[in-house]
Formats: sequence, structure tokens, C-alpha cells
Amino acid sequence: MYHQNTNQGSHMKKLCEQYQNFYVVGELSNGEKVEGIIQNVDQDSVTMLIPENIEMDSSERQYGYGYPRRYYRRYYPYRYPLGLLSNLLLYPFLYPPYPSYPVYW
Repeated sequence: MYHQNTNQGSHMKKLCEQYQNFYVVGELSNGEKVEGIIQNVDQDSVTMLIPENIEMDSSERQYGYGYPRRYYRRYYPYRYPLGLLSNLLLYPFLYPPYPSYPVYW
């Protein structure tokens, strides 16, 4: 079973509750990283929606040379014990800066 300090467990639970419904990167105690949306937090576990990329069936359409393959993203719920999580980070979505318009008088 997973052994953790009760102070660390309560801290991780508060952190998961704070970032509920956010896209986060979670680091597990074995070094593996998982990314997803925190859906639910209970006393001893956290449920995350983990994305999975799925390609469209190539028999539906024919793609010519140079066209990228189409895919869509599906989210599946996975449940992780709070003792398995060692770190939690917000996933940064970077966007280009908004261009400034010239001033018209």
C-alpha cells in the first residue's frame, strides 16, 4: 500500500481541490507524469480525466499528398490514490500576444 505522511496527504488533497476542473500535470511517486483534468477529489483518491488521441479511420476519407492525418481527443476517467501523487502543476497554455493597433486620432 502507499504510505504517506498525513500532513502531506492533506496538503495534496487541498491542492487537488484548489485545482479542480483545471488541466494539470501530476507527478507520481515513481516519477511518471500524467496530465489531465481533475474531476473529483474524495478522502483518499483523485479522479482525473486523461486525454487519449484517436485517429479517424482512414477508410472514411482519402487524403492526398501533404494533408495531415485527422484525429480527435477522447477523455477517460482514471482514479489515483492521493498517496501516489507527489507533485501537481498547472498546465501552461501559451498564447501569442495580442497585436497592438495603431492609434487613430
